[in-house]
Amino acid sequence: MQNDEYLMESDEETIRLDIKTDDMIVEKQALWAGIKPGMRVADICFGSGKTTAVLHKLVQPKGTVIGVDGSEKAVEYAKRHYSTEGIEFKCKDILKPFDELGMFDFVWVRFILEYYRAEGFEIVKNISKLIKPGGILCLIDLDHNSLNHFGLPRRLERTIFDAIKVIEEKADFDPYAGRKLYSFLYDLGYKNIDVDAAPHHLIFGKLKDKDAFNWKKKIEVISKKMDFKFEGYEKGYEEFLEEFNRFFTNPRRFTYTPVILCKGSKPV
Repeated sequence: MQNDEYLMESDEETIRLDIKTDDMIVEKQALWAGIKPGMRVADICFGSGKTTAVLHKLVQPKGTVIGVDGSEKAVEYAKRHYSTEGIEFKCKDILKPFDELGMFDFVWVRFILEYYRAEGFEIVKNISKLIKPGGILCLIDLDHNSLNHFGLPRRLERTIFDAIKVIEEKADFDPYAGRKLYSFLYDLGYKNIDVDAAPHHLIFGKLKDKDAFNWKKKIEVISKKMDFKFEGYEKGYEEFLEEFNRFFTNPRRFTYTPVILCKGSKPV
């Protein structure tokens, strides 16, 4: 894969993001962060556009939202499914200046820094320029991403950890992005910083269809892009996938991933 390519990019990625995004959770997180009616909001790397629509609802009446994403496919999908008065979708590279977008009261950055291990702080620094003095920056990301499972056979557990390590090195992936968010806001001088944590993936008992689809697509897309050798599996990827599916569909299995929320006010 190319170093500047989004790790999970595929023909079905916007659908995966749309299915796994829970409106009620997004709403709860945004209200915790301080979103209010009338605000001008930026949703950075919006994925399918569903989060943008939720944020737009929360800033009514008179609030507006601009969704920004680096994928043309995502922008096209969002325009088809979530366009309405007061929402605008733009295709922008988050590694480049956002000067023409103007200033915002509230900026939302959810589940994107995990894909930019080396550039994480510089991205937040760039995004911070969008925020009015006194405005709110909310960063949300996962910690120990995809690594917390109970009931794994040792071979499968070792392979998952080895695969994540390869993705870190080859694709700039950061499974520990969540724990860094507080330091980003602290180092940028933000005030009134607050942090919360909750389970994101919390999978036990009978496997839900949306969890099955989400994890299947993750494994499928990443395995195709990474030149990872499934050592210990005589038949390689197919044998690994068979063992993972046996584990993941077993109702005894327990899987979780913490999500870290961090908010702060830009100094006046």
